[in-house]
Amino acid sequence: MHTIVVDLGHGDAGKGTVVDRLCAHPWGGGGPVHTVVRFNGGAQAAHNVVTPDGRHHTFAQFGSGGFTPGTATHLSRFMLVDPLALAAEARHLTAVGVPGALDLLTVDRRALLTTPYHAAANRTRELARGAARHGSCGMGIGETASYALEHPVDAPTAGDCAQPAVLRRKLTRLRDRLTGELGPLDAPAVEDCVAAFVAFADAVALVDDGHLARLLRRGPVVFEGAQGVLLDEWHGFHPYTTWSTTTFAPAETLLAEAGQPGCALRLGVVRAYTTRHGPGPLPTEDPELAVSLPEPHNGHGPWQGAFRIGHFDAVAHAYALEVCGGVDALALTHLDAPGRSPGLRLVTGYDIDGERVRRLPTGPEGDLDSRARLTRRLMRATPAEHRVPGPDDWSDAVGDVLRAPVVLESYGPTAGDKRERRETGKSKYVSGKGSFLSV
Repeated sequence: MHTIVVDLGHGDAGKGTVVDRLCAHPWGGGGPVHTVVRFNGGAQAAHNVVTPDGRHHTFAQFGSGGFTPGTATHLSRFMLVDPLALAAEARHLTAVGVPGALDLLTVDRRALLTTPYHAAANRTRELARGAARHGSCGMGIGETASYALEHPVDAPTAGDCAQPAVLRRKLTRLRDRLTGELGPLDAPAVEDCVAAFVAFADAVALVDDGHLARLLRRGPVVFEGAQGVLLDEWHGFHPYTTWSTTTFAPAETLLAEAGQPGCALRLGVVRAYTTRHGPGPLPTEDPELAVSLPEPHNGHGPWQGAFRIGHFDAVAHAYALEVCGGVDALALTHLDAPGRSPGLRLVTGYDIDGERVRRLPTGPEGDLDSRARLTRRLMRATPAEHRVPGPDDWSDAVGDVLRAPVVLESYGPTAGDKRERRETGKSKYVSGKGSFLSV
């Protein structure tokens, strides 16, 4: 059975460490996962994985199962591929004992390319926003997506890297359009980019649209999402969002195109507390939690801004579940936190302008104005109702408020710090997909 892993928060819930666990120890001792399919986002992803012997890598474009020998990565057509960042990531993987990562990488020819021109334009625009910055990662993800929408024929793709003349023409047009709009960009010459991208095409396998179907027929794969549902381009709290669909939708589309619709477990990942990078709503924020819950792999980003911590936000997570169409099960991470921070709360209601709010409106599909209005309200929200589960009761409490079973618990950064959960309190949960839990 395939698995789709999606973060139900603002990102940083632990998707990478969950994917690592699924690849190192498949569900219920089932067949090994041979490939991780990245299905949204790009080089801005930062999925931290730590091995039992202490090695650490931040997976960005490679799948987070990379520490499991032989686990391949496929970058789907929904990925925004940055060849320069990929090369740097491959070098770091070699340094931490995972050589040959590029040999296990396949890239859909249709995937958009993120270039130094996109990144430079992204940073220029973000700086111009001054105090109204959106918290961009500064890596050109939004520029890549927006340029492709405005100039679909000229947007460079991974497949263009095998056609130097086509690539050169597209990169030149891209550079000229962006410099005409923004002025000179801090980016390398077109010929330097062409040389680097052609080398990328020589180093990886560029594949056609039938490749994923062949992968799925070989056995279980994990679809790994980037960022979180609360940052989704259509459903997130606009404008503090990403130019990417962060729900299950892209993975479900890929499965349908490959002839296997609806055949994957939908696994939502949440922390035992709620976090976000940079500006935007975080109604349950509590700066004191940063003292008891330090972050070894998340900190202040020069473009995103500060890493912020709050109590578990059941209202926002329930909203995420609703807009993404629900889950089959949950993975709950950072379960060591309640023991380290006894005052950690599970917030079930806000006060906004004197009104008690327990459920957020989903609004019309794609209506960014309604999402922006919701964002402005959430910026005024304060916690009003909460529970304080015991340190051993968080899985039951989260499963109860989100009405979904917690089937994977994580108490630390390594695969060995995680355990499948077959029984919870008085109830036994069995996934509707039926193959990874037994009672």
